[in-house]
Amino acid sequence: MSEEKSLNFIEEIIEEDLKNGKYKSIVTRFPPEPNGYLHLGHASSICLNFGLTKKFAGYTNLRFDDTNPVTEETEYVESIKEDVKWLGFEWKHELYASDYFDTLYEYALKLIGKGLAYVDDSTSEEIAAMKGTPVEAGKESPYRNRSIEENLELFKQMKAGAFADGTRTLRARIDMASTNMLMRDPVLYRIKHAHHHRTGDKWCIYPMYDMAHGQSDSIEHVTHSICTLEFVPHRELYDWLIEHLEIYPSHQYEFARRNINYTVTSKRKLLQLVNEKHVTGWDDPRMPTISGLRRRGYTPGSIRDFCDRIGVAKRENMVDVGLLEFCVREDLNKIAQRRMVVFEPLKIIITDYPEGKTELVQSEDNPEAGEKTYRDVPFSRELYIEQEDFMENPPKKFFRLAPGQMVRLKSAYIIKCDEVVKDEAGTITALKCSHVANSKTGEENAGMKVKGTLHWVSVQHAVPVEIRLYDRLFKVEDPSSEEGDFKDYINPGSLQVIKSAFAEPALKNAKFDEHYQFLRKGYFNLDKDTSEEGLVFNRTVTLKDTWAKETRKD
Repeated sequence: MSEEKSLNFIEEIIEEDLKNGKYKSIVTRFPPEPNGYLHLGHASSICLNFGLTKKFAGYTNLRFDDTNPVTEETEYVESIKEDVKWLGFEWKHELYASDYFDTLYEYALKLIGKGLAYVDDSTSEEIAAMKGTPVEAGKESPYRNRSIEENLELFKQMKAGAFADGTRTLRARIDMASTNMLMRDPVLYRIKHAHHHRTGDKWCIYPMYDMAHGQSDSIEHVTHSICTLEFVPHRELYDWLIEHLEIYPSHQYEFARRNINYTVTSKRKLLQLVNEKHVTGWDDPRMPTISGLRRRGYTPGSIRDFCDRIGVAKRENMVDVGLLEFCVREDLNKIAQRRMVVFEPLKIIITDYPEGKTELVQSEDNPEAGEKTYRDVPFSRELYIEQEDFMENPPKKFFRLAPGQMVRLKSAYIIKCDEVVKDEAGTITALKCSHVANSKTGEENAGMKVKGTLHWVSVQHAVPVEIRLYDRLFKVEDPSSEEGDFKDYINPGSLQVIKSAFAEPALKNAKFDEHYQFLRKGYFNLDKDTSEEGLVFNRTVTLKDTWAKETRKD
């Protein structure tokens, strides 16, 4: 009997809340800001929020935190929805913080009416200077003691567009000596004359994160508002606003962000990579974005498995990207169809095989699948093998092809290299081989012992393909912590393009939602750049973790 997985600390809280009758069911939300594409860090949050309401009775909302019209775009909204669905989750309600702008404005008036908020004419630099330090109290704004009537009138004028950007803000009136610097009269509203992707030009004042987030949770009756650890200082303000507005008491819980080595997940840095053309876009297969991982061939199941394995904790740590690669290998090994593709072709001529003859040999599609299926692969007199699978003067324990040496061709015959053909410059152009008759699987000579098995493609039936070999985008574990510009540590070998590869003809019918293991090469999928001009395949991951070997060398 398998051991049941223990609950994480958030699940323990929820279980206790349901047990003691605090809630009959739970409500969570995934609240991305639509100012970029989702990445692996967001995947953890998605799996956590949606996973909780799969495990416990309840539902999850998708709510866009669209309170900054300058950086937000509908393109990002659509990509986020696509990513969440692709990961395998469905939200109950699609919501936007902008849905609540009228309500949030009324909340702001309520705070002013209680003497708990005031309009400040100070600049952002002056407000920052008045904040103080962690060991020194801040200074009160000269506008802090304006009357309620004056504040109400000024705030209404702010809404009406009477003032320029940056000339006034609405601040909460709390405590300039608080040990939590976020409680030192935080800004609740700022002026931004900018077109909003949903509300157009209706508003020129926009709520800050803290004014919108907790109140949106409250409006939606979110029971467990789950954030990452950097929002711990915000919890006090979250609770203060809910208390003084006298609204539904949502509660915030924090878990540790998981940083992943050999990449960056800062949206600002990812945007730099895109804008400065270090990558081809947000969905470049080297990017840690969900759209990039999807294009590279990662599966939703492998990402959910990864998020489950790294778990939920209270302390931040660095996660090895090798674990993500392990998860996708595990998944792809079960579902990927096996195919033969030669990257760097070397022609072999089987001299004792009849010219013009073609026969079909059967090769297994996926030995790991429950029900075995086979495909027909054409075999002929002239074949391609990999250049690296032949050595004219091999070392000991070289079990591939060499003069006088025998190997098996996958799913086909045993062959022996009889002659090496070279051009005038001494470059090997072909190998002349002979084959062992009746040596295919199930035939009388099939049991002959040879130590090497090679993949191959019939020259006559070969399909030209472009292969893109992707690797980790950075050559150091934590590029953000290194000296200088993080972009200085980009791995120059993160993309290798092979345009001379040949595939077996079955790949002519490759589909975008299918995954393939190219025998002895790795896992691959069809790229969106595929066109009538040619097929393009991305390497999702190698068959083994080559970086672990490199690390041991160092």
